[in-house]
Amino acid sequence: MPARRRALSTTAALLLSALALAGCTGDPVTSGDSAPSGGRGTSPLQNPDGTKPGLAPITSAADLSAARDLIAKVRTAAAGPKDGYDRDQFGPAWTDNVDGVALGHNKCDTRNDLLARDGRSVERKDGSDCTVTAMTIYDPYTGKTVKWSKTQASRIQIDHVMPLSYDWQMGAAKWDRAKRVQIANDPLNLVPADGQQNASKGDSGPSVWLPAATVVRCSYVVRFAQVSLKYALPVTEADKKAMLQQCGG
Repeated sequence: MPARRRALSTTAALLLSALALAGCTGDPVTSGDSAPSGGRGTSPLQNPDGTKPGLAPITSAADLSAARDLIAKVRTAAAGPKDGYDRDQFGPAWTDNVDGVALGHNKCDTRNDLLARDGRSVERKDGSDCTVTAMTIYDPYTGKTVKWSKTQASRIQIDHVMPLSYDWQMGAAKWDRAKRVQIANDPLNLVPADGQQNASKGDSGPSVWLPAATVVRCSYVVRFAQVSLKYALPVTEADKKAMLQQCGG
C-alpha cells in the first residue's frame, strides 16, 4: 500500500476511535425542549394511585386494550347544573390537611408535593424540605421539557385531570366537604403541566379538550377514567365516547 494511502487509513481509524470514545453512536441529537429518552414518566396503567411521576404514553396493543377495558367500566350520565359551584367548596387550595389520599398530612402542601413528584433535579428553598424553587420537568401535555423556577411559577400549573367544576356537575355537589377536599388534592387527579394548556382546558371534559401532544391523549383519558372510577363519578356520554376513541376504540 502506498505511504499516502496508509497515512489516510491510519487517520480515518483514529477519527473513528475518537468518535466512539466520545459516545457518537449514530443516535439522533436532540436539543432545546425535546424530552430526553425515558423521561416521560409512568404509564397510568402502572400508576393506579398517582404516586409515581409523570404521564407516559400508552402504545402497545395490549396496553391499549387494557385502557379500553378500564374506560368501559365508567358510568355515563347527563351533566347536572353548575349552580352553587365555587372553588372553596373543595377546601383551601393545595391543603395538606386532607385524609384518605396519598401524600396527605406529610407536612408539605399538595402543589409542592406534585412538583417534587414529577420534577427532576429538584431544588428547594433554603431550610425547607417542602418548597420547590427550581427543577426540570417533562410536560406531558405539550411533549416539552421545561426548566422551571419559582420566579416563573405560572409556566407550570397543577391540572385537575377531572376538573373540580366537572366533578361538581357530575355528583360532587352532593358530597360532604371532606370528600371534595380529597378529590381536589388526590395525586391521582393531579398533573403538573403547561400553564397555557391548563388555562385553555378550563372545566372541559375529553370530548371538548385534550392535550396538545397527541401521543399522551390515551394516557390522559385513562387517568380521567381512573379518577371517575375511584370516586364513582360518571362522565357524559360524549366524553366516554371520546375517551374510548383516544385509545383506539
